[in-house]
Amino acid sequence: MADHAPMVAMEAVLKPSCELPEDMPKIKGYDFNQGVDLQALLKSYLTTGFQASSFGLAIQEINHMIEKRLEPVEVNDGSEGQESGEAKCKLGCTIFLGYTSNLISSGVRESIRYLAQHKMVDVIVTTAGGIEEDFIKCLAHTYLGDFSLPGKELRQRGINRIGNLLVPNDNYCKFEDWLMPILDQMLLEQKSEGTHWTPSKMIHRLGKEINNTDSVYYWAYKNNIPVFSPALTDGSLGDMLYFHSYKNPGLILDIVEDIRKINSQAVFANKTGMIILGGGLVKHHIANANLMRNGADYAVFVNTGQEFDGSDSGARPDEAVSWGKIRTDAKPVKVYADASLIFPLLVSQTFALHADKLAAGKNTE
Repeated sequence: MADHAPMVAMEAVLKPSCELPEDMPKIKGYDFNQGVDLQALLKSYLTTGFQASSFGLAIQEINHMIEKRLEPVEVNDGSEGQESGEAKCKLGCTIFLGYTSNLISSGVRESIRYLAQHKMVDVIVTTAGGIEEDFIKCLAHTYLGDFSLPGKELRQRGINRIGNLLVPNDNYCKFEDWLMPILDQMLLEQKSEGTHWTPSKMIHRLGKEINNTDSVYYWAYKNNIPVFSPALTDGSLGDMLYFHSYKNPGLILDIVEDIRKINSQAVFANKTGMIILGGGLVKHHIANANLMRNGADYAVFVNTGQEFDGSDSGARPDEAVSWGKIRTDAKPVKVYADASLIFPLLVSQTFALHADKLAAGKNTE
């Protein structure tokens, strides 16, 4: 019998390694012997591996956006192709924030509201639900339920389920009572004053009318942050517009003016950053606007989508590079995670951490 293992096995198992760069990050997690230091814990994610490291890279990418946003820039108001309202942006980096409606339904709404309240982002894109759920929450509560509650029983009780969140149907009745007089007034202004309504102008008006500091869109109105929702009819707002079209027909919303406006936000920016929570319309609408400038300079995606079905929702940032929606020299990050877990933590290590600098920067705009 041989007194050593077969050479082929030894060569396979004990294959020599090449030398790795000395400055390459070493994997090391948080040591709780240091006590509970949440700041240090989150900082350690960068060298923890897997999605923890993606989270750490996302912090770095967003902080790059913030750092660049605060850089002074020379403003050129006479660039070719620019018209009124399309002057070169005064910000070093224009930050686009996109999110799906479920995040407004959830407690992530408060993190988003914080960003709008302190004018830390410059352009918002969301779905119809991402608009209406904010206003509805100003009128009535959303409750914590359970993912396993049976739909048939909930329907019989007039309760709507969003994952493990519960929304009484009465909330939408209250929304209708609040919204209909505003739609009447908008139609009157359209007819008497020639007001040209777009989805973003409607959201701006609703933010003014809600007059509630809990609302994301109240603060977007106060801080003049444009909010785009090209599929504004795909939700309760669409239901109300449908009913209103019978009661008081004639209201028109122009989506063409809005596509010009959001694309101009990208085209005439100095640099751009995208923070996109979830997928679908909001992800593509922001990315496509940035195609108009040959790609965003910075990008962070947070979603649980996979790329294997060819969906844009699950596509990794490198696919967007191929379309010219992210620049070829960018270092975009995708975090595969539920945004309700990740986004408040991201805000804590980025925007909230630099709140004083951002406030000072806002005052100089």
